[in-house]
Parts: sequence; C-alpha cells; structure tokens
Amino acid sequence: MQSWEKIQTAFIKFFTETLPQQYVSVILQFLVYAVLFYFVFKVLKYNKAEKFIFAVISFVLVFGVAFAFSNFDSQLLLIIIILVALLIFTMFHTEIKRSLLDASVKKGKGERLTGAGVEFIMDEIVRAVQNMSKKDIGALIVLSNENLPEGIIESGTVVNADITAQMVEAVFYPKAPLHDGAMIIEGNKIYAAGCFLPLAQSENLPKEMGSRHRAALGVASVASVTVIVVSEETGIISIVKNGAVKKRYADAADIKSALSEYYWSDLTAEGKL
Repeated sequence: MQSWEKIQTAFIKFFTETLPQQYVSVILQFLVYAVLFYFVFKVLKYNKAEKFIFAVISFVLVFGVAFAFSNFDSQLLLIIIILVALLIFTMFHTEIKRSLLDASVKKGKGERLTGAGVEFIMDEIVRAVQNMSKKDIGALIVLSNENLPEGIIESGTVVNADITAQMVEAVFYPKAPLHDGAMIIEGNKIYAAGCFLPLAQSENLPKEMGSRHRAALGVASVASVTVIVVSEETGIISIVKNGAVKKRYADAADIKSALSEYYWSDLTAEGKL
C-alpha cells in the first residue's frame, strides 16, 4: 500500500513540479528515446526477431516505470541503455547497416506497375532463369529497391531496358560483354548490367558455391535485396536474401515466390505499385 502511495506521489510530483520546470528537457529526452526505440523496433521486426522485440518492450516498460517513480540514479539508467544498445548492435550489426543504407537512399524514381505487367515480368524472369539453368549459363540477378550503393551501379553499364526473357538471356550469354557481372533489376526495368558486387568473406561456404554465390551473399549483407543465382558449373538455381542462402535447388515455384515477395511486398511498401 505504501509503495502504491509513493508511486502516486511521484506521479503527481512529476506533472506538477518536474514537467513545468523542465519541460524542454523532458520533451527532448522523450523524442530521443522514441526515435531510438522506433529504429530498434524496425530493425528487429524486419529481421523477424519477435522474441527479442518482446524482451526490449518488457525492458522499456519495467525499467521505465522503475526509474521514473523511484530514486534510482539516472546515470545508472544511461549505463543500462548503452549496454542494451551495444548488445543489439553486436547481434544485428549487419541488419542495422542495411537499414541505414535503405533510409539514406531516395525512393520513387521507378515507374508504377500494373498487376498484369507484374505477372508478365515474373513469368519472363522465371523462363529466362530456367532456360539458363538448363544450358549451364551462369547468371546473377539482383532485385533492388533503388537501395544499392552508387559504386555498384557505376561499376557496370546502365541499360534501362524492358524486362523480357530474351533480354535477360542475351545479357548473360557467355560471349556477351556484360555476362560476368550482376544484372540489377529495379521494378519493371533492367536498370544496369555487368555490375561488380562485394564478395562475402565467409569460409564456411560449400565448395560448389563460387564467386557468383559469394557476390550474392556479399550484396545481400549490405543491402535489402533479393538475389537469384544460376551456377555456371551445375546449373543449380539459388535464392539469396538477408545475407543468407534462402533456397538451394530452387525450382520455378520458388523463383516465382521470391519474385512475388519482391514485387508485391518490397516494392509495394515503397509505393511503386
């Protein structure tokens, strides 16, 4: 009973004395914590870390109430917040880097797409990928939201061509000048081709995964993109996202699913459809 009375007293004191006298400081602190909490929540939600989200919310509620209505030293709260921030950064440093990159780029230069147009594009990409797989033609296709570092685009050639199976296969034809690099697709356009991607340095990759897979993993670690890889040696199709191989030995349904997620989720979230 006494504890409840102390909380009531502290609550009344905050709104009658502390807030009127230090309202600027209180508002600024609230805004800073709100922005930090929103950013952390966004990173964790994007990476499907629901259990960690629950832990962070519980921490904020429990310690927020404890420190707001008690005599704990505010410096101790700051130390705890810094430790939690370091823990989150250590566990999700790659995801945080991707989120910062996504927030720094300008969106919306792509053309709007219709439902029929999206279905046609997806069918054309699936057909091209399967044809190249049957012929053991290597390919590296990046589905981008205009969120790639400019250095990657500048390393290749801007094409800005309509997406058709013939065009995709022509770019990766072994004797074509741009076949060794990556193709960058943005919405309904093949934006660039022959682009060089950062290579993943992991030593745990299977031996059958060559430079194309390392490039796919490398770019998917620094940007929120989906990458479709066709092995030149085996014709095996792989789908890479969020810095990991999401599907090995992908078939037409798997490719269509990855494309659907890109066009109906990733691009829709940016208002391009």
